[in-house]
Amino acid sequence: MSASGGTRAIVAALSANLAIAASKFVAFAFSGSSSMLAEGVHSVADSGNQVLLLIGGKRARKQATEEHPFGYGRERYVSGFLVSVVLFTVGGVFALYEGYEKVRHPHAVDDWYWPVGVLAFAIVAEGYSFRTAMREAAPARGTLSWPQFIRRAKAPELPVVLLEDFGALIGLVLALGGVGLALLTHDGVWDGVGTLCIGALLIAIALVLASETKSLLLGEAAGPETVARIRTAAVDGATVTGVIHMRTLHLGPEELLVAAKIAVRHDDTAAQVAQAIDEAEARIRQAVPIARVIYLEPDIFSEAAAAAGPDPAQTPGGPGPAAN
Repeated sequence: MSASGGTRAIVAALSANLAIAASKFVAFAFSGSSSMLAEGVHSVADSGNQVLLLIGGKRARKQATEEHPFGYGRERYVSGFLVSVVLFTVGGVFALYEGYEKVRHPHAVDDWYWPVGVLAFAIVAEGYSFRTAMREAAPARGTLSWPQFIRRAKAPELPVVLLEDFGALIGLVLALGGVGLALLTHDGVWDGVGTLCIGALLIAIALVLASETKSLLLGEAAGPETVARIRTAAVDGATVTGVIHMRTLHLGPEELLVAAKIAVRHDDTAAQVAQAIDEAEARIRQAVPIARVIYLEPDIFSEAAAAAGPDPAQTPGGPGPAAN
């Protein structure tokens, strides 16, 4: 996913949420609907989340320093994790509290046309934002299903916006159902029930986001296809005869660290090995442009030494499947 694609989706979501938040608070002021208040706070939280993502994207572009020699790419992961915290606390917990209070002390929904009209407008605006996010995510998603894309994406912005917009659309339907039932039954408890459902939905989405961004913060390897391209590019069959083992780590969504032990011939000179390493690095960067930091260690492959190890796959210089 390109950074520009993620930014377009974030800006579209931010614009929609600011307009929706204002309309929801107006509807709450006229109708007294707790669902409208919860949805208004939800939209404010979403707007703040999009600002956090924009700030994280800007900070991630800072140049590397001596204190942070690998750069600031993970700022985008930090922003994604903060989004999940804000969505949980400001959106989900507040909605649960407001719904609980409305169920305990229900009151009728006044001026029903305000919340219904605002919800209809919000569904259209959120639908536009969700469509934009899906369109921007389509090239990166490829043949993956949407759940697989959410789990495997290395850039946090589009999964965050997709989940937020999806949750917002479901929340709007829940709010519309709560207000509708409150009007039909003349019982404000249903408005509170709708608010509780919105809170539970937001907390569930926040937990999914927290789980995915935590994994990125801890450090994820490149995907299997990327690893295969790196292994193929590293070997030239002349000086570099194979990849003994390899580790990859995402320093950011678009920056990959590659550390590998490569097999060279025993009779190559130091100059030949050094040249082979430089050429292998160039091939890897050409095959995988996001491989920005590459460390290649030459070694002489030995079948006997590998077989002597208790675990040949983990023995330095040994064969077996490469770990990434």
